[in-house]
Formats: sequence, C-alpha cells, structure tokens
Amino acid sequence: MDVEPSPTTSDLEEAVSVFLQCRRRLFGIAYRVLGSVVEAEDVVQEVWLRWQNTDRSVVVSPVAFLSSATTRLAINVAQSARVRRETYIGPWLPEPVDTSSDPELGAQRAEALELALLLVLEKLSPTERAAYVLREAFDYAYPEIAEILQLSLVNVRKIVSRARKRLSDEPRESVDTAEHRRLLSAFVSAAQTGDVASLEALLTPDVVSLSDGNGMRGCARIPVLGRAHVAKMVTYPVFWREAEAKLVDANGSTGALLYRDGQAIAFMAMAASREGIHQLMWVFSPSKIAALLESRSRFATASEDADPVR
Repeated sequence: MDVEPSPTTSDLEEAVSVFLQCRRRLFGIAYRVLGSVVEAEDVVQEVWLRWQNTDRSVVVSPVAFLSSATTRLAINVAQSARVRRETYIGPWLPEPVDTSSDPELGAQRAEALELALLLVLEKLSPTERAAYVLREAFDYAYPEIAEILQLSLVNVRKIVSRARKRLSDEPRESVDTAEHRRLLSAFVSAAQTGDVASLEALLTPDVVSLSDGNGMRGCARIPVLGRAHVAKMVTYPVFWREAEAKLVDANGSTGALLYRDGQAIAFMAMAASREGIHQLMWVFSPSKIAALLESRSRFATASEDADPVR
C-alpha cells in the first residue's frame, strides 16, 4: 500500500518562510474586507492551516494561492458578519489597527485603510469590497481578480467600476498629514478645556459624530449631527475628567487614544477637508480598543520580512 510521504523539515521551513513573507499582504486584504483586526487574524490563521495541508509542489504561485484563499475566506466571514451586525446597538465602526510600523499594511498603495473609508466600504457587498480592495489597494490586474473571485473578467470590471461610483459620493478631498495632525491636536485641546468657540471653529456645519459602544451606558446610540450639537457633546466635562490623550498612528493616519487611570477608554479618529473636521469616529467598545493595542505587536516576529512582488 502506498503511503503519502510526510513533509520534510526543509519543506515545512520553506512553507513557513513563504507564508511569513506574504503575511502582511494577507492580513491587509482580510482587514480591509472585514474591518476587524480579530476577524482578519482568524482568516490569516485559517489560511496558514490550509497552506500547511496543501500539496505545495503543484502550486505555481504561492502568493496567488494565499491571496485567493484569504480573499475567499474573508468574503465568507464578511457575509456572516453582516448578519451579526444587524443586531449591533448603535453605530458600528471598524476596529482601528496600529500602523506605526507598517503605514500601508502590506499594500502597494494605502487606499482603503483610513477608518472613514473602511466605514464607507461597508456600503458595498463583500464581493464588491474584495474586488475594490484588490484593485485599488493591492493593484491586482483584472484577470487576477477574476480568477480569485471566480467571476468573468467583464463582471469584475463592472463590479470595480460600480464600487468606485458608489464611493465617489464622498467627494471631499482630505487634508495632508501635517494639517490632519494639527486639526486633531487642536480639537483634543479645545475639547479637554471645554473651549466651545474654538471647537466650533474647527468643525464644518454638517459635521457628524459616530460613537461605537454597542449599547454601552453613556455612549450615543445615534449619530450626532451639526456643529453646535457635536461641540456640546465632546466638551462634556465628566468625560475628560482625569483623562489623558495620546496621539497614535492608526489606519495610516493620526488618531487619539484616551486613557484614564492608565487604562485606554476610547479611541478617536477624524476625517477633515479644507473646510474643517466633518466626521468624528469614537470607538468605546473594549474589545475593539484591545484589538488596537494588541495589533502593535502583530508583526513583531516578522518585522524584517518584506512583502514580495507578485
């Protein structure tokens, strides 16, 4: 009776090496599709298990194989996540991820990483999201995307075009990195000191504030709209009492982590144009804040591995 030979040590070492070289890219794909650090990590772990159990001798392109597996798994998870989020209490926001060591999270371009855009991507179906991410963030060719998604080339082109059109409803041009950081620092300072006038000067008339707490007490369960209402809400004295704000790199931009008694209690990100800050995103959910803090060491063991060229 023929017995299939067990993988040799060198085979497994090569499999590990290939996977680690691709890991940033795989996480980047899954994270953009899912908007969740934890779910993206689970997808990458499942892909690793599949890679271990695959006959790698017949795999022509390991990167293509791993990218395809990651994308398809992420789409499946996104479809089930959409159902779960229907019972979410209040606004749902993506989990922020630390990008201090990798501002683009393995992508060839930084598109579809900022928290505001990830939130807009939620308007797309999981397949539309995946197609857009592969094309805009990772520069995959249309034939490659068609093979990954197992769709026709014509269909893929239509999907990406439709996704771009839907996202074009967000026409405001973002400010540069330095101005973003200046506006964020000024906002935090005005909010901490209760300077409503200075705060209102930073906000656009149609500013919206979203708070993700999944029903937490004291967390707004509906979007807060308008300059006056948002300024009043964010200068609430009790919230800032004995709180310390630290600027952090998250999702390729600067955000603020708020601490009280040494514990992170909230994360805040914003979107701004030349007219001022037009969107605030507050993450209060403890599990999402924990995911941000834990993501700082996500690639610690593979920090020197480069993302390979396809």
